[in-house]
Amino acid sequence: MNPLATAAATAAATASTSGASGLSINLFWVIVAALNFLLFLALILVFGFRPIANILAGRKARIEQGLADADQAREDRDAVTAERVRVIADARRDAQLLIATAQKSAQEQRDADIAATREELDRLRDKAASDIAAERDRALADLRVQVADLVLATAGKVVGESMTDARQRRLVDEFLAGGDATEGRQN
Repeated sequence: MNPLATAAATAAATASTSGASGLSINLFWVIVAALNFLLFLALILVFGFRPIANILAGRKARIEQGLADADQAREDRDAVTAERVRVIADARRDAQLLIATAQKSAQEQRDADIAATREELDRLRDKAASDIAAERDRALADLRVQVADLVLATAGKVVGESMTDARQRRLVDEFLAGGDATEGRQN
């Protein structure tokens, strides 16, 4: 027969023999029930609660690590954003400096080119003025020679005598010396 059935029959016989009270406490069965409870409690703790507690502790650690990583990522993002803003500001400042330097250099080059052009124009103007003066002096010298030749030819016809080259030159020089004095008075 089954041991449980025997234990139940024994318990029923004991209950019917004790008689008066309908409820009786059997110490043996209380101890068995307590041991069963403690055994099941130990099994649940070992095989149920501890793995669940380990899983929950791991999950808690992963969540805390995730939160720490998120905080670190936020700090890194903020640092990178600040660095990016600083780099952009530096780049803009450098660009402005380069632009200012380039504009200054271009202005200096433009001023130098203008000065060189003005200098070249002044030089060309002075050269043209000296060329004009030289050409005028040459034209005046040619004109004087032609006038002197005409005067000598006319004087030769008036005087009726032939003039020698030396005499002609002396008269021309005297005429020109006298002509310069008369030119100075006329001007």
